[in-house]
Amino acid sequence: MSQVSYITIAPNDEGQRLDNYLIRTLKGVPKSHFYRIIRQGEVRINKKRAKPSTKLHAHDVLRVPPIRVSANKHIHVSQSTITLLKQSIIAENEYFMVLNKPAGMAVHGGSGLSLGVIEALRQWRTELSYLELVHRLDKETSGCLLIAKKRRVLKELQRQFAERLVKKTYWALVHHTWLESKQVTVDKPLYKNTLSSGERMVVVSEQGKASLTHIHLLENFEYYALLSVLPQTGRTHQIRVHCAYLKHPIVGDLKYIQADALKQDELNKARLHLHAYSIQFNLDNNMYKYDANLDKAFAGTLNRLRLGSNSTS
Repeated sequence: MSQVSYITIAPNDEGQRLDNYLIRTLKGVPKSHFYRIIRQGEVRINKKRAKPSTKLHAHDVLRVPPIRVSANKHIHVSQSTITLLKQSIIAENEYFMVLNKPAGMAVHGGSGLSLGVIEALRQWRTELSYLELVHRLDKETSGCLLIAKKRRVLKELQRQFAERLVKKTYWALVHHTWLESKQVTVDKPLYKNTLSSGERMVVVSEQGKASLTHIHLLENFEYYALLSVLPQTGRTHQIRVHCAYLKHPIVGDLKYIQADALKQDELNKARLHLHAYSIQFNLDNNMYKYDANLDKAFAGTLNRLRLGSNSTS
């Protein structure tokens, strides 16, 4: 941007803070620069000075001074990625999109990744002016991922997530036959711990945040168990850590499997066997519920286990 520009705020962007809007819209500019030009009055809304926290309204006219934007590398989305995304769409309407996110694909770029689900969608679906993640899934976790197509919908669904009104059910294949009660609740606080190597680990600790997970046995195998898991809170790695705490680490979760013997299990090589199986929420007094099928790797593991042992439920 080599000259002053004037941006008319779209209805979808109403309610956003000025600083967040600039950060999201003008990529490659340091945050500190935005705060400086706002403080100096170079950014104006309807010809008036504004604060970083000023909320935008539809049809506001935003004055932005000349800004040197770092050259961003063009994000190339391959045809195979577009095909995968097309196949992953479970449902779509004018308000949202539900994907069956593939295992191994990050939900957004960052930490060395330039391309995630949301970036790929924006590059592919250029006719859509607004696409935002409502929530997140770990890169190696597959299943239901909710994308908002309007800001109003994003804020409403994020409110429901914060108030624990959205019901998300996961399927997890864990090590060891399940000998506990068919239904178990894990009420253990979780604490984010960063190791000296920079790796982030989550541990059960009284210093952590309250975390609640409901677990129901779906199927037992000779050395494994398939669980239905309903997290009441949405902490980082919550299901993975709570399962490991019960001495039933998720198959393929080398981050939280402690026993060396388990790490050598061949089934760990297939994938992290954690899948967001269903999501249920209310929007505009309509109840929505969607299920996501297991991928070939997860389904193949279950088929092999069923052929090799007498499973029970």
